[in-house]
Amino acid sequence: MTPRTKNSRTRWAVVVVPVVAAAIGMAAGGRTAGAAADGDVEAFRERCATRISIALVGKGASEALLASSDPSSSVDALLESGDFVERFARFVNAEFNRDPGKDSAEDASYHLAKYVVKNGKPWSDVFLGPYKVDATGENGAVQVTEDANGLGYFRSQPWLLRYAGNELAGLKIATAYRILNNVVGLQLMATTNAPDADVSAKGREAGSCAGCHYQNWYALDHVAGVLSTKVTNDKGEVSFKPYSGSAKSLLGGKSIANDKELVQALVESENFSFQACRLSFKYLYGRSENRCEGPVLDRCIDAFKATKTIQSAMAVIAKGPGFCQ
Repeated sequence: MTPRTKNSRTRWAVVVVPVVAAAIGMAAGGRTAGAAADGDVEAFRERCATRISIALVGKGASEALLASSDPSSSVDALLESGDFVERFARFVNAEFNRDPGKDSAEDASYHLAKYVVKNGKPWSDVFLGPYKVDATGENGAVQVTEDANGLGYFRSQPWLLRYAGNELAGLKIATAYRILNNVVGLQLMATTNAPDADVSAKGREAGSCAGCHYQNWYALDHVAGVLSTKVTNDKGEVSFKPYSGSAKSLLGGKSIANDKELVQALVESENFSFQACRLSFKYLYGRSENRCEGPVLDRCIDAFKATKTIQSAMAVIAKGPGFCQ
């Protein structure tokens, strides 16, 4: 697998390809003063209202918002709306999975993100919260329920089956990667194996495969080693055998003995807060940030760490002086 991850202000961080700065100037005071000089304050406010509404809820601005003297003051209310909750949960699901699940239960990230955002819970609950996401058996309906043994959606059966992978010995490499990707934004691109390639553990230790599977802080085989193992019986039925070995040194030297400790370590890293703000930025702008936009991400990270909710991260960016330029 080949790394594709962008740079960040991390510690044991996701560091591969630095973001290239675009030549975009940002006036410290925003656009309003310039608009006033042009005699176009009203038009600027209408454009700002439209941008804020479309970015947050995917709809044109209401009459009240268009008439507002300060469109940014509506950001908090829009972030509490059902339209935002639904749209953002769909966005998260698209970011966390390569393609749609074959049924709604497989899109567990959509259901739990929607639940967490709607109820104003810490964003970390998506990954660490005591929940289970599963089908109800009624016309494909899916529900989020409290489960003391839950780990966000990472222990939900439909999600486990979706990302169990096909490693020969049942090692859940696909699961390990998906956890790293969803929590801290790690992006790796799988290389194409030759028809006669050795895909066993021995084969993965050789050549370019070793970089992603056995080296670097995210070494997939090592991370997968503390997860449950996929077991397939003679009927083709899949179950999961919990890991019962000793703790392993992962993520650059952290002692980790199971999936919960793995996710906890990821959530406690600088990468987690950075990824939450990067996700928010991409939702609002429809693109990744440029290097010159680092200051707004820093403010976003500070706010996110203080309040823990994704709405707080989103608000800092949407209310920033550069958003309506």
